[in-house]
Amino acid sequence: MSTETSNKICVVIGASHAGVNFAFALRKEGWEGEIILFDRDPEFPYHRPPLSKAYLTSEEGTTQDLLFPKQNYETDRVSLRLGETVSSINRKEKSITISDGSVQQYDKLVLTTGARPFIPPIKGLNTAKRVFAMRTAEDAINIRKSLNKYHNKVVIIGGGYIGLETAASLSKLGASVTVLEREERVLSRVTAPEMSTYFKELHQQHGVSLRSNKNVTSVDFNSYINEVQCDDGSSYKADIIIVGVGIIVNTELAEEAGLEIENGIKVDANCKTNDEDIYALGDCTFHYNPHYKKYIRLESVQNAVDQAKVAAKSICGEAVTYNAIPWFWSDQYDVKLQMVGLSQGYNHTIKRIETDRDNCQSVWYFKDDELLAVDAINNAKAYMLGTRFIQKNQKIDKHKLSDISIAITPTSFI
Repeated sequence: MSTETSNKICVVIGASHAGVNFAFALRKEGWEGEIILFDRDPEFPYHRPPLSKAYLTSEEGTTQDLLFPKQNYETDRVSLRLGETVSSINRKEKSITISDGSVQQYDKLVLTTGARPFIPPIKGLNTAKRVFAMRTAEDAINIRKSLNKYHNKVVIIGGGYIGLETAASLSKLGASVTVLEREERVLSRVTAPEMSTYFKELHQQHGVSLRSNKNVTSVDFNSYINEVQCDDGSSYKADIIIVGVGIIVNTELAEEAGLEIENGIKVDANCKTNDEDIYALGDCTFHYNPHYKKYIRLESVQNAVDQAKVAAKSICGEAVTYNAIPWFWSDQYDVKLQMVGLSQGYNHTIKRIETDRDNCQSVWYFKDDELLAVDAINNAKAYMLGTRFIQKNQKIDKHKLSDISIAITPTSFI
């Protein structure tokens, strides 16, 4: 391997979880050439999930949440080019152009461009004051500064995980928080009604106002405060507005370079695009999941890290196939939600409330007799066993699963 790659260059666009983990994995697999990592964010590569949780409520900076210690980049010879934006890819010349006009050649190119917040075209939103997304360390810092400087009325547009995690964090800081969700329930696209109800009640217990069926149509800024207007005539005053309604996948570079795009950058089982020398990883990819037998796009740290390992092995000549069960998590107040599998297409759910522990429950999603996914609240055992059952395509006895007098064990429901 060393003789084959010692004079070669691997360029990575995006110092995300996927990009950084890939760079270190590539070196571990034996790549001896250069590894150059570009990112427009000037911050040293950091963990993103804590931004809406611990980082937002902490006075400290991102140094406590670095993906890898700074010295590791020197030890593993990973060159960081932070605060630099890549403007184009030339596949024929095997080069990228930086926004300052400089050109960097590559032998292998890896796209970990991720996604950016979708800011809906709401009238007046672009002229409102103190409007933020929650995607970068800078976003979290600016929200925290604004909360310290101004009054504490916060309106969050969007009742997904980012919106709810941010609501929980700001509520802890003493803010008066209102969440406006366009659908009839929060988390409607990702969980069953039982979970939506649970989290709505959880937030209400902590003083957060969750309003469903609220379609925001305009924002007015008058007398130093924003007023958020909905199509049902209701309005909400806001010192701070946080928008969390979804993301736009960063596929522009790939699309302009002629790579195949379909709900993201389309990749094969090795995370390779339709160009032999270009790979893509993480949130920006549309990849095939063998377990669910369909192409999917995931916004998940787990997916990013797993794909990074697969791509590194593939580039270094090892035959490998990406085949992982998706998992996710969310921390809100003292609740840890762990999710495994994909629940889309379910037609039956079973809810278990464990009697031997406080606030410990789970929802199991089935399509007929197939277990698709498990959502576990403060219930690591249900999460771990659910993962095992899904991986093995284990048939579950639903009657036993529904009987809470039967404890969760590896053989309880078989």
